[in-house]
Amino acid sequence: MSRIFGPITQIGYVVRDIEASMAHWIAHGVGPWFHLERCELDFFRYRGVDSPLEMSAAVANSGGIQIELIQQRNDAPSLYRDFLAAGHEGAQHIAYWAKDYQELYDRALSLGYTVAQEGSLGGGRFAYLDTEKVPGTVIEISDIGGTKGELFAAVRDMAADWDGTHPIHRLG
Repeated sequence: MSRIFGPITQIGYVVRDIEASMAHWIAHGVGPWFHLERCELDFFRYRGVDSPLEMSAAVANSGGIQIELIQQRNDAPSLYRDFLAAGHEGAQHIAYWAKDYQELYDRALSLGYTVAQEGSLGGGRFAYLDTEKVPGTVIEISDIGGTKGELFAAVRDMAADWDGTHPIHRLG
């Protein structure tokens, strides 16, 4: 538990092949997966500059922790691109969720954190703080108010009762 951000709610993996990554996790009993082939971002900024990021994402829960897989689909500037270009693949960030996103965002900035990238998906804002000192240490804060929070709760609940059938649900 972070005194600043609360409990870790998600571990995000940046991968080169999202289909292979989902298959890997399914083989270890984690699922079902909710896969969005093309994320339609409301906006995305990398280091304060708009970037035309194209990406796929998939989420599933293992207990109370959500696993997120991200595959960047173009070469637009992003932390995901930087992570892969540095020769990494795998755990890239941990995330903290907030129903009062703006309060958490403002608190992080007041404590000296800087935003490396930020955006919005379906009205749910997110920001990645510039905290990576070693691979996998980026901090993401994410708004889980509204439909995003409802979806994430449904993903968690479905994982709790998952019997191994229908391992991938395609969204969008």
